[in-house]
Amino acid sequence: MKKNISFFKPYLQSTISTYKGGKSKDQIQTDKQIYKLSSNENLLGPSPLAIEALKENIHSLNEYPEQKGDSLQVALSEFYGGKLRPEQFITDNSGVGILELITHAFLGEGLECIVSNPTFIPYHQFPKQVGAVVREVPLKGDDFSLDVAGIVAAINDNTRIIWLCSPNNPTGTYIPKAKIDELIALIPNHVIVVYDEVYYQFATAEDYTRGLPYIAKGKNVIAVNSFSKAYGLAGLRIGYAYSTPEIAQYINQIRRPFLLNTLALKAAIAALKDVDFINRTVANINAGKAYLYPELDKLDIQYWKSQANFFLMKPPMDELEFEEKMQKEGIMVRPVTNFGAPDCIRVTIGTPDANKAFIEALAHVLRDC
Repeated sequence: MKKNISFFKPYLQSTISTYKGGKSKDQIQTDKQIYKLSSNENLLGPSPLAIEALKENIHSLNEYPEQKGDSLQVALSEFYGGKLRPEQFITDNSGVGILELITHAFLGEGLECIVSNPTFIPYHQFPKQVGAVVREVPLKGDDFSLDVAGIVAAINDNTRIIWLCSPNNPTGTYIPKAKIDELIALIPNHVIVVYDEVYYQFATAEDYTRGLPYIAKGKNVIAVNSFSKAYGLAGLRIGYAYSTPEIAQYINQIRRPFLLNTLALKAAIAALKDVDFINRTVANINAGKAYLYPELDKLDIQYWKSQANFFLMKPPMDELEFEEKMQKEGIMVRPVTNFGAPDCIRVTIGTPDANKAFIEALAHVLRDC
């Protein structure tokens, strides 16, 4: 008699949702100019130096790229002023790719991780896709404060990862350095803090910190970064992380060869040198905040001031209804209930024209509600 043995993994047969990105402009039906403020992209476009690098290397696409992306690791080491050696970097095709790589490196059936909602969806999804347990320790209060005591209480012998995002997506808030210091001092040696800092260029808080000082002290921290945000290379899908030599070497062992395509590699290396573009990008975001916050106050809309290139708001109507009404006005925004922020909307800070169009559309929608 044949045994009824399934070849499907039980945890993949459950209702694990996949990550759903924001809509594209082609999906929006309106006769108005469309401003895409739904995906935290750089509305100034890509780094000009990256564009030149793409043009210079377009004719080499018949050849395989570097096997491991050594040239980008060297460029990153130089970018960080030699504080990190090239072998301390892990590269992948996007920040999300880095998160998935980390998941496969440290999680699996019987192992656990800790997530603080509201936050980036893949911190939930990727662990569940390898059979790991996700323990939730929500952010506290109206200011989305990190619950250090709650996180420490949730740690057990099976815990391997604590996912942190600062500035946090979708709230735009950050974790003060004192909170990070407190957490790292309390966690056991078998737990790694994955510190997602992809929006670090936009943070202005005096007590904001990156992962670098902790890694320099040999702490179990992995800092995750992306070229999709400030550098404007979202379409090329390239990101990186850095950590201690031991952790980086371990992760790089499972990284696929020839993972990064030639154009993405060359563009990223060029973008690292484009200081003027980054300065212009940050100045645009800061000017956008200076314009948007007073206008939002005038409209009496609930919102949270941000350390990122987007902000979170709560419209006085259903989030999907609000999204649809704004799309009819030519403005694309992102509902984030699935991020753990019920009835809220995330809005990218754009160019002056885009920001003005957003406020005008918002005022129109609010008048009609």
